[in-house]
Amino acid sequence: MAFEITPDDLGDLARGAALLGTGGGGDPTIGRTLVSEALRRNGPVTVISPDELSDDSLIIPTALIGAPSVLVERLPRGTEPVSALQALERHLGCKATATMPIECGGINSTIPLFVASQLGIPVVDADGMGRAFPELQMETFAIYGVTGSPLAISDEHGHTAILDTGDDNKSLEGWARVLAIKVGGVSYIAEYSMNGAEARRTAIPGTLSLALRLGRTLREARENHRDPAEALSDALTDTLYGHGESIFTGKIVDVERRTVEGFTRGTATITGFDTDSTCTIDFQNEFLVARVDGNTRVVVPDLITVLHLETGEPITAEALRYGQRVRVFAIATPQMMRTPEALNVIGPSAFGLDEEFVPFEQRTKATVL
Repeated sequence: MAFEITPDDLGDLARGAALLGTGGGGDPTIGRTLVSEALRRNGPVTVISPDELSDDSLIIPTALIGAPSVLVERLPRGTEPVSALQALERHLGCKATATMPIECGGINSTIPLFVASQLGIPVVDADGMGRAFPELQMETFAIYGVTGSPLAISDEHGHTAILDTGDDNKSLEGWARVLAIKVGGVSYIAEYSMNGAEARRTAIPGTLSLALRLGRTLREARENHRDPAEALSDALTDTLYGHGESIFTGKIVDVERRTVEGFTRGTATITGFDTDSTCTIDFQNEFLVARVDGNTRVVVPDLITVLHLETGEPITAEALRYGQRVRVFAIATPQMMRTPEALNVIGPSAFGLDEEFVPFEQRTKATVL
């Protein structure tokens, strides 16, 4: 069912997008600021279900590519994502019926809303990850048969380029990453153009509305003095994700972070309160694996989130700081992300991790500290 996004929704949406972004996807505050101004100028944006698309609709997803840590220092001008979509429209010779997120995380949940507001088109309530991942081939679109090419990429100076690697989505990621690095570390893209039938078959439905709902859940838990982890667990039970639980609480004692090859990589170390137990989280833009006392508790594609202990606010990878009191919260990924085809692309081995994927809810439950 279609609904509208107004400025009043953006706080909850940004919070929920940061949660589902598993530490990555770019700073949601920046996206919220862009969209808020656009909505004030142009009115609400309509969000539609994939079921409302006709088979011959043209959907062009839009997003940011690059290292989220760079985005904090290199704010967008505001013309880039629209420029990318329009460049791809010119290349394809037809206009987009709608846009859609490629991932439901951080700024990349809000970029399509900004584009839709500028162009007067709707946003599809779905995406290609059900979370955030660092590379363009890591999409359910690609896993289930849609190619990312041709891709349009744009920077703040109005420069655009079209990349076409055929059905080789991994090479498309490589080329796009090189261009993003060349122009300063972040760029804006339009890719994975598809029709309505393909969107219904390959996208994870309902993720924008879910981000809105989960963001509202965290806010209301804080307002009502309720445990945010308990509220989140309850809110997830009737969704495609189904399960979420706290796996560790403590204080961040070390964050090692670096920008390498267009990604923000690093490790955060958290120690428990009044205990010797330690949780480490490795990340590549997004949180990839959480280990408690050296034992893996959660690994991609399951979701790892870090929440401020007192407020329940999600903390992105670039915002982790020494001394923060946090809760590590895990969320089961949708089933279409756990198939053999999906795990070949987004499982632990895709990130160089010598880990076997086991759904985190099936692992031996560690004591929550």
